Amino acid sequence: MKVNYWQYNLKFRHLFTISKGTKTHQPTLIVELENFGWKGYGEAPAISYYNIPVEKMIEDLETKKTFIEKFAFTEPGRYWHYLHHLFPQNHFLVCALDIAAWDLYGKMKGKKLYEFWNGDIANNPLTDYTIGIDSIDRMIAKMREKPWPIYKVKVGTADDIAIVKALRENTDSVLRIDANAAWDLETALQLIPQLKESGVEFVEQPLAKDNWEGMKILYKESSLPLFADESCVFENDLVKCKDHFHGVNIKLTKCSGITPALRMIKRARELDLKVMIGCMNESSIGSAAISHLLPLIDHADMDGPLLLEEDVATGIEYDYGKIIYSDDPGLGIQYTGLYKK
Repeated sequence: MKVNYWQYNLKFRHLFTISKGTKTHQPTLIVELENFGWKGYGEAPAISYYNIPVEKMIEDLETKKTFIEKFAFTEPGRYWHYLHHLFPQNHFLVCALDIAAWDLYGKMKGKKLYEFWNGDIANNPLTDYTIGIDSIDRMIAKMREKPWPIYKVKVGTADDIAIVKALRENTDSVLRIDANAAWDLETALQLIPQLKESGVEFVEQPLAKDNWEGMKILYKESSLPLFADESCVFENDLVKCKDHFHGVNIKLTKCSGITPALRMIKRARELDLKVMIGCMNESSIGSAAISHLLPLIDHADMDGPLLLEEDVATGIEYDYGKIIYSDDPGLGIQYTGLYKK
């Protein structure tokens, strides 16, 4: 086994603003695992509020590169457990390596990843397209620039209701709201009935990630389904989400890869929680990993490549929310290095 990596700072098409801040670029780490001539690729974007920058991923990788390479690879599950113990504090790096291991495994076996899980892509959920916080006029302009069947609308301002009403006046598409933990309980109780009047489908992470008492009240009172994001990072968070949220947004980078995400999907079903797979503005590599899980879930948020002006791979395409897969095994992508779209 040999490991290589590349660091990128991918430019957004528009300023990307959520309640936690604004970004012009998405830092990300791409890794390559090579085994007997086969090459697999993985990705982990860096998100500032999780305090794992790309530089930290590289530092940890370099420190234990020999250990990564000396493992006798047979299948991704065993490799994930090995990596999990090797990097207990860096789940982002584990994610990138786990995705690469699955891509490698798929190529070695000549199968697309969803085929390992008996996934039926005919009934895949459509992916949404995110409208970041901006002036109302610019948010409307972003929406008109990208006609789409489902929009995820970032909120967390004093004008949240005005924003949603204005967008609703300009589209009949499904609207989903993501507060990124920006509201307090009183605000959520006040806004959610108004959002329902505007035909909103559900609300993601309305309160602070650790406000479980508030979520218990909101869960009972809310007229819209509530999905956990920041409150659901790892597998052991799922049980806490029961009776506080109606569903969970699982993100590969946060939970440490495809391997634990598969377990989380199964466990969420056992707990009667709806399942969404979310992105963290990945390129086509990380987004392809999400795409193979679509047959197993209810809602999809994998619009990273659509939000970025730059990419590092080809192989997945978007057709008005529908994902088109390539015929290649594994992730089905071709790593190209940086290119402008």
